[in-house]
Amino acid sequence: MNAPAKYPHLFAPLDLGFTTIKNRVLMGSMHTGLEDVADAGPRLAAYFVERVRGGVGMIITGGICPNREAGRGAVLATPEDAVMHAGITKAVHEADPDVKIVMQILHSGPLAGTPECVAPSAIKSRIGAFVPREMDEELIEKQIADFATCARLAKEAGYDGVEIIGSAGYLISAFLVEKTNQRNDRWGGSWENRMRFAVEVVRRVRATVGREFILIFRISAMDMLEGGLAWEEVLSLAKAIEAEGADIISTHFCWHEAFVPTIATMVPRAAFAQVTGRLRKHLRVPMITSNRINMPSVAEEVLARGDADLISMARPMLADPDLVKKALEGREDEINTCIGCNQACLDHTFTGQITSCLVNARACRETELNFPKVTKAERIAVVGAGPAGLAYATIAAERGHKVTLFDAADEIGGQFNLAKRIPGKEEFYETLRYFARMIEVHGIDLRLRTRVDAAMLKAAGFDRVILATGIEPRTPEIEGITHPKAISYIDAILGRKPVGKRVAIMGAGGIGFDVAELITHAGPSGALDIPTFAAEWGIDFTNHPRGGVTGVEKRVQTSGRDVTLLQRRTTSVGKSLGRTTGWTHRLSLQRRDVKMVNGVDYLRIDDAGLHALVNGEPMLFEVDTIIICAGQEPSRVLHDELVSQGVAATLIGGAFEAMELDAKRAIKQASELAAA
Repeated sequence: MNAPAKYPHLFAPLDLGFTTIKNRVLMGSMHTGLEDVADAGPRLAAYFVERVRGGVGMIITGGICPNREAGRGAVLATPEDAVMHAGITKAVHEADPDVKIVMQILHSGPLAGTPECVAPSAIKSRIGAFVPREMDEELIEKQIADFATCARLAKEAGYDGVEIIGSAGYLISAFLVEKTNQRNDRWGGSWENRMRFAVEVVRRVRATVGREFILIFRISAMDMLEGGLAWEEVLSLAKAIEAEGADIISTHFCWHEAFVPTIATMVPRAAFAQVTGRLRKHLRVPMITSNRINMPSVAEEVLARGDADLISMARPMLADPDLVKKALEGREDEINTCIGCNQACLDHTFTGQITSCLVNARACRETELNFPKVTKAERIAVVGAGPAGLAYATIAAERGHKVTLFDAADEIGGQFNLAKRIPGKEEFYETLRYFARMIEVHGIDLRLRTRVDAAMLKAAGFDRVILATGIEPRTPEIEGITHPKAISYIDAILGRKPVGKRVAIMGAGGIGFDVAELITHAGPSGALDIPTFAAEWGIDFTNHPRGGVTGVEKRVQTSGRDVTLLQRRTTSVGKSLGRTTGWTHRLSLQRRDVKMVNGVDYLRIDDAGLHALVNGEPMLFEVDTIIICAGQEPSRVLHDELVSQGVAATLIGGAFEAMELDAKRAIKQASELAAA
């Protein structure tokens, strides 16, 4: 099939001299946790093969440790370790001999999470579990030799290449930055000494694997770290790595402990590709760029303007393994787009769970969660077109069932229609676009503006009734809750009731933070505008100071409202938010002077404002508006009516469990039920 005219750069092959990458899209490295399970080989093979069949030109695996000091994950250090890998590479090459699979060698250094961790200096990372052991010459030589051994074993196991990660605060980057390298020997001090370890690793690996083996080095092009690498250092390192025989240089844009979001949904698409483009002008080898490139049109634009030679899409391949194939076939509207939420991918990684995807519950479960065609179609009613109802309806219809989807609203989406209105969460529009298209593709009978009752469903004689009727906002039982000052979060988000200048938000879960973001926001959304994003997070893309952020003043646009976020619990406000994105939401609101108060017992609302006890002490919040974000209750009226009439119905999503609104759980539950 010829490449579509709209993507001439995306589907052009890349000739490396000794081998060719068939297109410019690669699946970037992600540690999924599959590397560490007992049946890692078959599960990883199935996971990668699905993306191979989906059209990628190259895959870079999750990080594999060269020794036990490097981390707690999978290690490739002996021929016995290589057996699993040989099965993976064989499966990939059998699925498509033209697809390259490259193994990432990851030495986590001070972030290894093990007492045996090592680093250039005994300096504990802010997010590290242990103070690392400072290496002597012998131990440094061992690490370099282990990199080379790992690469040799990867080649013997059938990989087409290796990627050496030299960024993110891992071992190699810890040598590069002064704050983590306090040595005064030949491995520290001057820049030439600090970059010696990185250059020597690349030199030794190239000498070990020979010329005709892909060698990628992932460089910290802008590490978002105060006191990080200067532009001149990034450039000289890239040139030195190129001179030592790297075939490709891949750019990375973070240290894990940096206080700048780089892959969350609040980050504009392809925000950092311009940095890759700047570096690319000085190098001869092809370059990979990444971060928030989640649709083929965005990738094509990056390539067309010369900002990269290859596009790394990691999480977008979790969301839709067929992304590249769909672009090739002109089916972009069928792509299940990564929304950058991090809830089932990175949040899982950093809490020791198997990675998956909020919008695709099958990701990393390819051997256990499948949707085969049915031998006997059922007539199924799904009531509620929120995340759970949409997931169940589309999967059941894909399997061959006759599905009718009811919703009283005039559009699909349920709570997603609130989320998409929050600045920084515009990607939710993509999920709704995807589900709307799947309703068409699978022939679902969609009936909006239709409020069903038990009698109607019973009379229709459906074989199965699925209730995804969602939630109802919980109304706290306090005096004055019906006062005009008090409004629901739904009214606030939809703009159905005015919000004053002085605001108290009752409830500091995800919805409370979203409401605070919405009502304090002014100007364009940073997720849609790179200059706004850069100003808010203190990034200087033009002058590229150390780390891209050193000495840069942060400029936050605000609505001018005086907002206080309240929670009953005595734990830190926002502690229940996602592991990898919660800090961004807290920091964003703090910069807008949102006050956060815990240990609050609500007493009453009256003309004076909100009366409460804060850690047992009386306090009056003199506000114009109190926005109620006090949790939700399952909406089960219809379920109870059906039960009373002897009609079996299954609850899913918020109607099943409304403790915390959780689209990840809702879609996962619906997907599993539709597969059963």
